[in-house]
Amino acid sequence: MHYVTTIKPFYRSILCRNLKFSTHSQKYEFLRELEIDYENPGLFDGNWGGTGQILHCISPTTESVIAKIQTPTVEETIKAIQKSLKAWYYWRSLPIPKRGEVVRQIGNELRRYQIPLGKLISLEMGKILSESYGEVQEYIDICDYAVGLSRMLPGKIIPSERSQHILIENWNPLGVIGIITAFNFPIAVFGWNNAIALVCGNTTVWKSSPTTSLSSIAVTRIISRILNRHNISGSIATLVTGGSDIGKALAFNKSLPLISFTGSTTSGLQVAQEVQQRFGKTILELGGNNAIIV
Repeated sequence: MHYVTTIKPFYRSILCRNLKFSTHSQKYEFLRELEIDYENPGLFDGNWGGTGQILHCISPTTESVIAKIQTPTVEETIKAIQKSLKAWYYWRSLPIPKRGEVVRQIGNELRRYQIPLGKLISLEMGKILSESYGEVQEYIDICDYAVGLSRMLPGKIIPSERSQHILIENWNPLGVIGIITAFNFPIAVFGWNNAIALVCGNTTVWKSSPTTSLSSIAVTRIISRILNRHNISGSIATLVTGGSDIGKALAFNKSLPLISFTGSTTSGLQVAQEVQQRFGKTILELGGNNAIIV
């Protein structure tokens, strides 16, 4: 079963080529700005780690290895989800405008790193630069939108049949939200989910595509710096990298009341069925993998 876009056989066949980018060369200086090295931890739950399989990140343009990622094991993923759940109890207790202020600062930090993040997307995913910069801008824009929501999330005051009583409608956060993203929008799709989830009082566990995991690491480093400034646990925005086994661990985990999945219709159907079996909720953005002739 596949829950994310896996590395295609063509790319797997060239993993044996000992080619890599020099992260210290002037051309790829933006990698250093984003704290991306040749070897990177693929788990963040407040601390960076991971002892699972090595994932090779390959440029689709040059077929060269950009970097390596040490992915987490399934057991480490489950523990990271539990840490995010513990952090949720604190995060949900903060006033909504306070959560909005944290998201506002995340948006501002993304503005600072929009150019290097865009370059990383182009390098790792293959988009042209203008599209890559625009993708980061989408995350920035949704942060702005979420900040506005933090000042206007509605509730109702409803008349009661009892004398001198009123009924008050209050929306409560769900808990830990699982976010599984595809390769084609490695940052924007996460941003759409993450900014809204945080403002509403939820924490997130992000499972990124294996082919664009460096982008997720770079974004998570940016978010973690903001959380650290506020003395908030980094497990508010947990990251796990890896293959379908990690995606499956999220889909089956009862601690995740909602899974937001972006990917193929085939994988999305599997995710929907597995989450429904435990009476969870899903947000699905699905499509096909179509061949094109240029």
